[in-house]
Amino acid sequence: MEELYQIIEEKILAAGYPGEIDGEEFYREVSSEADEKENGEYLFLIKKSDTVTYEGAMEILDDQFDLHYVDIHVGEQVYHVDFDAE
Repeated sequence: MEELYQIIEEKILAAGYPGEIDGEEFYREVSSEADEKENGEYLFLIKKSDTVTYEGAMEILDDQFDLHYVDIHVGEQVYHVDFDAE
């Protein structure tokens, strides 16, 4: 899992996000959005603070989820992270 957390951090930082990011914490927050949902595609919104939100899309499969993208909103600035891109 550590490798996955590292990939998450790298993709977010490569998108230009200037803040600190913890891949494990990010994964936990997004996966909690997937818990108890039926298979399908979903949009989600996570409010991190008064100025930071995560907005994204994921597909939920039987025992996993596939995060397609997340837009990190920091005030008026938006950082788009495409997790489907290589």
